[in-house]
Amino acid sequence: MQLYSFFNSSTAYRVRIALALKGVPFDYVPVNIRSGEHRAADYVDAVNPSAAVPAVSEDGFALGQSLAIVDWLDARHPEPRLIPAQPEQRARVLELSCLIACDIHPLNNLRVLKYLDATLQVAPEQKSAWYNHWIEEGMSGVERLLAKHGGGPWCFGDQPTLADCCLVPQIANALRMGCDLGAYSRSMAVYEHAAAHPAFKRAEPKAQKDFVAP
Repeated sequence: MQLYSFFNSSTAYRVRIALALKGVPFDYVPVNIRSGEHRAADYVDAVNPSAAVPAVSEDGFALGQSLAIVDWLDARHPEPRLIPAQPEQRARVLELSCLIACDIHPLNNLRVLKYLDATLQVAPEQKSAWYNHWIEEGMSGVERLLAKHGGGPWCFGDQPTLADCCLVPQIANALRMGCDLGAYSRSMAVYEHAAAHPAFKRAEPKAQKDFVAP
């Protein structure tokens, strides 16, 4: 299996966590989204028509979108399951995962921040305010969900799920961008618990071969 990834992409980070938790071997193929390699014609045509990372490729089958990839991994490598089979548990994990993947990340990803810079030409403090606003909006919802339905050292119980695969990279990005996450104690407890887990350590940006120090 090939994983097309960029070290600082939170969506690729999700898939790296899932692969590490499942112990699935893969070849890491760096795709530098800062320099636009994800938009190269050969990558878009052969690997990911969405012109994004992550993507996986195996035996002629290529797939993009991190949530779809984790669902596919669960079908191909079912242990440990990251999306529970029990309907209510599955729904709860997907609820939180989608809050992060659909409500927070799309507003603060690299292409949006570049658009704010290059096209709208907002001031740096305005871009920072934008980023912090959507983190506050989204993480407040995450924290309420965890307070109402979560439990255990992970988001939902004693084992990591897709929800943790989504939450940890989102928090890592927010911290890198200087956001104050002190109000989200339950979320931060999960993040700190994950920091000691070998699979989460292997998936960290600084552990990737294309890592570039800030």
